[in-house]
Amino acid sequence: MITKKFSYKLKKIILKGKIIAGQGEGAKFINLSWVREKIQESLQFNPFAGTLNLLLSKESMKNKYLLKQTQNIRIDPAKGFYEGTIIPAMIKNQQCAIVIPHVKNYPKDVIEIIAPVNLRDNFKFKDGDEVLVYFFI
Repeated sequence: MITKKFSYKLKKIILKGKIIAGQGEGAKFINLSWVREKIQESLQFNPFAGTLNLLLSKESMKNKYLLKQTQNIRIDPAKGFYEGTIIPAMIKNQQCAIVIPHVKNYPKDVIEIIAPVNLRDNFKFKDGDEVLVYFFI
């Protein structure tokens, strides 16, 4: 019997963006019971009721397409809501996830981040700060 060992190397992809103020829509979405349940089930954490919004750098926009190549979680919407995709990620040493809302006219250069903690408070972030988010493909 011949057995082969396979080694899979994951590639770390970094997205860089500046923190921007949101509209509060992310918090409303995260607080929906069916969204929270899907996040808890898929990511094994209870999300803080809000998102951290990042305006991606031009360089990071080139890497954003790689989000489609990673393991992602689809959020199937309840009636009257839009679909979304969640990609497991990290900021510094904190587990988080990138949220891509599938909403018409949503800015292509903005991503939203969810985490089990308030990322602004946890890392003392403020609008305009540069943040590195990484994920693996």
